[in-house]
Amino acid sequence: MHSVTYSMGVSLDGYIVGPDGGFDWTPPDEEVFRFATDEVREAGVHLLGRRLYESMLYWETVDRNPSLGFSTSEFAAVWKALPKVVFSTTLSAVQGNARLASGGLAEEIERLRAEPGDGNIAIGGATLAAEAAALGLIDEYRARVYPVLVGGGIPFFPQHERRVDLELVGTHTFSSRVVYLRYRVAR
Repeated sequence: MHSVTYSMGVSLDGYIVGPDGGFDWTPPDEEVFRFATDEVREAGVHLLGRRLYESMLYWETVDRNPSLGFSTSEFAAVWKALPKVVFSTTLSAVQGNARLASGGLAEEIERLRAEPGDGNIAIGGATLAAEAAALGLIDEYRARVYPVLVGGGIPFFPQHERRVDLELVGTHTFSSRVVYLRYRVAR
């Protein structure tokens, strides 16, 4: 069965973007970027909300820039090849190796879990992840914690009124002082 994983960069005080909507404090250095690329490589499909999908469209064409470094080109190639499912009520079409979700989040995840093959079901975007968490569908939380306090914004962890026990399954501290935390939901 495919695990559903939620992974993003997060401030130490728990936000994926600050109160102004910015996330300029999360540009990864080379080491963190390679790590994130490997994490995306583990995914069999990526579920995205509209806002994250639109932000990630950059990676559909960036490889046309001949001055890119190897890591950027590598991530672009991995990202472009990865199948994506976009959840949106406002988009009528998507680009690249993506399709619009044909059902609700629970139905899509159930269908994807039943499909043969390797790889996790990665989920991105706080709103979509919050919906998945409220439905009890997230199996792992993966946070790249940046050494900054932003004071508010969009929280990494969904705000719902139920306890979720977690088991620590991995950590890594990068030379840039970013700390990776990987937790599995205790079931």
